[in-house]
Amino acid sequence: MKSDFLPQNEPVLHYESGSKEREVLNKALQEARSKILDIPMFIGKEQIRTNNKKPLSPPHDHKHILGYYHEGDKSHVEKAITAALEAQKTWTLSSPEERTKIFLKAADLIAGPYRAKINAATMLGQSKNAYQAEIDSACEMIDFLRFNVKFMKEIYSIQPGSHEGVINTMEYRPLEGFIFALTPFNFTAIAGNLPTAPALMGNTIVWKPAHTQIYSAYILMEIFREAGLPDGVINLIYTDGPVTGEVIFNHRDFAGLHFTGSTKVFNEIWKTIGANIHKYKTYPRIVGETGGKDFVVAHESADVKALATALIRGAFEYQGQKCSAASRAYIPKSIWEETKKLMLEDLESIKMGSVEDFTNFINAVIDERSFDKIARYIEEARKDKDVEIIAGGKYDKSKGYFIEPTIILTKDPYYITMCEEIFGPVLTIFVYDSSFEEILQIVDKSSPYALTGAVFAKDKNAVSLAKEKLIHAAGNFYINDKPTGAVVNQQPFGGARASGTNDKAGSVFNLIRWTSPRVIKENLNPPTDYRYPFMK
Repeated sequence: MKSDFLPQNEPVLHYESGSKEREVLNKALQEARSKILDIPMFIGKEQIRTNNKKPLSPPHDHKHILGYYHEGDKSHVEKAITAALEAQKTWTLSSPEERTKIFLKAADLIAGPYRAKINAATMLGQSKNAYQAEIDSACEMIDFLRFNVKFMKEIYSIQPGSHEGVINTMEYRPLEGFIFALTPFNFTAIAGNLPTAPALMGNTIVWKPAHTQIYSAYILMEIFREAGLPDGVINLIYTDGPVTGEVIFNHRDFAGLHFTGSTKVFNEIWKTIGANIHKYKTYPRIVGETGGKDFVVAHESADVKALATALIRGAFEYQGQKCSAASRAYIPKSIWEETKKLMLEDLESIKMGSVEDFTNFINAVIDERSFDKIARYIEEARKDKDVEIIAGGKYDKSKGYFIEPTIILTKDPYYITMCEEIFGPVLTIFVYDSSFEEILQIVDKSSPYALTGAVFAKDKNAVSLAKEKLIHAAGNFYINDKPTGAVVNQQPFGGARASGTNDKAGSVFNLIRWTSPRVIKENLNPPTDYRYPFMK
């Protein structure tokens, strides 16, 4: 295959007042609001409905019903595996060109007729504002689909050397068995990429999304099917986590896990796979992006306005529910008061509420469980004499799961909210009066995670020192920018330590994990005498 396919990142629409895209999106929101969906599972050729219907509601308006999904049980997990293995018989033999055509058509459908629909589903189902939905469920999903085709072709073009009389080739086979894609609520694009990346490489998938992301997952399946994806290649199920795991991780044909979620869940899955390793036909591939406690560390030479803006955006966009969200910051005493003043001024102008009001910067956190967890961190901080809540701190779940953007100031760089992942709109700041090198050491060792991080400094020596001392502290490292907003093909995403396997979604490194290469040597002139020259 030629490897000269050169996609471009999908342009981001801005939904300004009076724009055509805003008008179209508003219509899609109104339409989605006006009906109640009936959402089946997709297993092989069947759309399966059960007697166990569960409601879907907007996090910012939890009394409104968007629709009902049909929850499955153990039998549906088993059926999905069977469907995946059956589909594998033909999908494995499909050409890269056939697979390319399907997923590029899916990208075109999202870029065109489905753009407003998938954005509206993400906005309502996951409480994302218009811009956050656009960069996620439209642009990033399109980029994953298009650039993964490019990466696939690059992989296939890597071939071994041959010499006179011998032809050596490398085949990039899919894995032997099915892939389990376990996907999160916070990014529609991640939820779509985890099943489609291995499927593009010829694998077949059992896909279990987070229940709070089922609405947009359903729209994605509509798109994949319209693009021509054969039955059984991706099987979408809505089942209980432990029940699903009991079936998946005991199955002989389990070949790989593509995961984004919590570190705790990933650790338990890894232990289960290890305990069951003797049951499998092959060693499973385990690819996971997990938690983060992402940092911003400022040097005294930092541009204070840029720093303040990065902290507001990095910590509070999508309510801090990004794996990459800025949740701990280290600011020198010399620039703290100015930084604080600018941040508080920004927070004064920020509005919180429904996604359907485009003037709102902040919307609701995903569900009541998340709301209660974040509220507990805030209340514990309120009780601590060495901690001050300097902004926000209020919350209300009467209509939606709303938590104000909250800034905690601590005297202890090892305070709990400087170390533990919260996954909400809470930023904790430590103001330091020590040397920059000392604070870098604290940044590196105060959290088990290593996903994203940022340094703000005009001093190039300070930047160099931060890069050196924080070499293992972040898989995505930003200089004078917020630690969020990775773009496919520009900043391949992933971290190490407790943040995952760092297989870099949005790059060739992720796709190659879903192949099992086979080398073929063809000898055009095979020997006909066992004797070697040295024997004469």
